[in-house]
Parts: sequence; structure tokens; C-alpha cells
Amino acid sequence: MEATGRSVSSNHTFNSSGDDSQWEVSDNIKLCRFLCYGSEGDKYTAREENHPSMDRVGALLALLQEGQGVLVVEEIKRFAQNGQAVRLDPCIFALALCSQHSEVKTRQAAFNALREVCQEPAHLFSFIQYKKQLKEDMKCGIWGRALRKAVSDWYNGQDALSLAAGVTRCKQREGWSHQDLLRLSHTKPAHEAIALISKYVTKGWKDTQVAYTDKDNSDEVVKVLSYLEVVEKVKHSCDETEVINLIEEHKLEREQLLTDHLKSKSAKVHPFSIQLACENYKRGQGYQGKTKWAADSSILKALDSAFYKSFLNVEPVGKNFVVAVDVSTSLTSVLPGTSVSTAVAAAVIAMVFVKTEANTHVLAYSEGALKLCSVSADMTLAQTTDELVKIPGGSTDCTLPITWATKKGKAVDVFIILTNNPVWTFTASPVETLKKHRQKTGCRSKLVMCGMTSVGHTIADTEDRGLLIISGFDLGAFSVIRNLAQDLM
Repeated sequence: MEATGRSVSSNHTFNSSGDDSQWEVSDNIKLCRFLCYGSEGDKYTAREENHPSMDRVGALLALLQEGQGVLVVEEIKRFAQNGQAVRLDPCIFALALCSQHSEVKTRQAAFNALREVCQEPAHLFSFIQYKKQLKEDMKCGIWGRALRKAVSDWYNGQDALSLAAGVTRCKQREGWSHQDLLRLSHTKPAHEAIALISKYVTKGWKDTQVAYTDKDNSDEVVKVLSYLEVVEKVKHSCDETEVINLIEEHKLEREQLLTDHLKSKSAKVHPFSIQLACENYKRGQGYQGKTKWAADSSILKALDSAFYKSFLNVEPVGKNFVVAVDVSTSLTSVLPGTSVSTAVAAAVIAMVFVKTEANTHVLAYSEGALKLCSVSADMTLAQTTDELVKIPGGSTDCTLPITWATKKGKAVDVFIILTNNPVWTFTASPVETLKKHRQKTGCRSKLVMCGMTSVGHTIADTEDRGLLIISGFDLGAFSVIRNLAQDLM
């Protein structure tokens, strides 16, 4: 996506001359920010649900007005399909908006993209609900021919076994059910396996059994019928061993099980998520209610082992990083809404980049003092934390890490500045300091300013698309950093 033009593209072109126009925050960049974390601004706030609404999509509307609708839909697909979005709701909202645009090509592109963006039933329900909300002020219905065809194609275009899994995992959401959508879209099943699932959704399991028992069914219908039978059996089984075997054999998920059966295997979990869970478990008390517990040493040992193994789940970006930790204030405060101290959080963040990116420098800094930390990929969390807090504190100057890299001639793709100081101070403008680094090294350097305990940091003069602010820190922050590093927004 060119920053200075209006065409939407994922390919960014920069030069090393420090030309400011290369870093302007265009409507294209604002669109990508919205699709990533639900806001067109330069600040991502951890754990904050940015609910999509019309007042948040000024840049998207401007691009549609300029006739860029088809390319906007391509951008929506990219963020939705490649795991680049922190949450999928902004992409679904944007697609719903495009599907109601006055330009026919934009509407067609949006409806054609429905299956690619809304891959799960929950996403489809959200899309329909957003369309309903967008239509409320227009005093007209939403179920026109185009939507009916798109929803019918969504059901008929699915692999039958995948669709059976989907409709049993998520039966209804946002006030809509599969029965509603099949009825309102006038869906005619494309083949017998889809017809079987449609009957199961609308008539229930008993009627479906009666209709298909003793029939000469195709192999596909037999597989779907057997799968639905398993789902129904699990609902009524009190035999724990039987349930475990069915889960493993048929890859059942938690939504298909009873509350007492929620013992399915974990997916690929990020180390940051495991450490949050570990620290919260050690706390011995939830944040809501009065339930307390004594931490079990064997569980803590298992979580510790999982933490170190989970670094294999993190995909490298392949860029040069500097992770700089501000030690000018106490690092004993905690991330909002967690039991994790900012010192431990900073250590985990540093470890993620050191263990997965070949070119990462970790710095500890305060006013006038900066130290290159000896953090290596084979260090433990405790060792990494100790290494970060070796130098004495002072007041905060968040430009020191950039100045250090510039003087050393180290070309850095992304500076990640971590601090829990409520007030940022600088000897010079962080944007100007970053520009000097770009000019000297010829690198497309970017800056992420992260106030780990804050919800309100801001920096003057942030009309530079290479600079983003993170308030607090959560798993989504890693996606934001990754997208910025790869020039995806």
C-alpha cells in the first residue's frame, strides 16, 4: 500500500533519503490500522474492545468515495485470512459496509469475499448483524437478492464435514441462528450432504435420523451422518473415557461438549499467554468472585515447561529489532488486569524476540544511562529479568535507544520501547530522532512506544506512519508489532 497515493496495495516502497512523504499517514494506512485493531489512529490499547462503528471509518469511506472499493475488499481479505488482524470484527464490519456501497463492483466484490473473510459461522452471524445495524437508518430490509445468493453460496460452498462441525460448534450468535439464515436466504442445498445438514439444523437430530436411516446414502452423507451421531452421543454421555476417545477420534472442540467435558487439547499457544496464565494461577484468586485456591506445584511445573516449549509456536518476522526497557521507575507494578509485573512482562517480550529473531538487541536504559543486555536465547525467564534491572534508575528518556543505534551505525527495522513511566520525556522529538536514524542508516526504521501500565500515552507530532503507540500490553500487541515490521500497515 503506497503511503502517498490512493491505491491500496500490500507492497510498500521506501527510499533511504529520509523523504517525509514516504511516511505520511495516508487513508490507506488508516484503513490498515482499522482492519488490524479497530482504530484509524496510531494507538493500540491492550484489552480494549474497539467496537466497529461509522465514526471510526473515515478513511475507509473516503477510499470508497474515490472508487477504491474493490481494492479495499482485497485489503480486508488479506487482513482476515493471514491472521494479521488482532480481532476479526473490524474486517467483518468493513466488509458489511462495502457490501452496501452504491457502486455495483464494490458490492459484488464484498459478497464474493464473504466465504474467505467469514470462514466460521460466528463470523457469518456477525456480518449479517452488522448489515442489519447499517441498514437501520435506511428504513429498508437487508435480504435482497445479492445477500440471499451470498449466504446460500456460503453454505453450499462449504466442505460438508466442515460445515457439520461448524453448525454444531456455533448454533447461534448475535440474535441469528442457522435456521434463520437458511430460511431468509431461501437456500436450496447444492447436494445431498448439505441437504442433510440443513435438515439437521431446521428439524433436529431425531427427524434427520428417521429421514436417512435405511436409505442408500452416498459415502459423503454417511460420513456426515456418523459425525452428527457422535456429536449427539457426546451430549448425553456420562462416560468420561468414552467422551475422551470421541474427542480425540473426531477432533471435537469445546463448543460441542457439555460443561463437564471441557478437557480438549490446547492449540498452539503463545508464550505470553502461558506466562499470563501462570502468574494468574500463582495468584491463587480470580479477579471476579471470591474463589481462592492453593497453587499446585505440579501444575506450575507443567506451565513452566509449556512456556519454554511454546516459543517454537512463534513465527519469525526476519527483521532487525531493538527491545529497550526503561528502568528509570520501579518495574514492580503490574500490567492492568493481570498478575504479571512489568519486569516479568518486559522479560517475556524480550525473550520472544531474542528466541525467534536472529538480529535482536536488548537494552536497559534511564536518563543518561544505557546498557546493552546480555540476553541470549538459552536464558531462563528469571535470568532475563535479572539482566534487565542491573542498571540504576533515573528519569525517562525514551530516545536514548534510537540515539545509541544511530551512533553505533546499527540499522534497526523496529525499535520497541517499553516503559511504565506515566510521563514520557525526551531530550529530542522521538520522530526527529527516528528520522535521523533513517537518514544515517538508510533503513526503513519504525518505532513502537509502549506504556505498559498506561491507558493514555500520547506523543505530539505523530503524523509518521512508522510510529505506533501501545497502551498496556497483551497478545494482540505482538500482532500489531508484526504488521508494522512487515510494512502491512
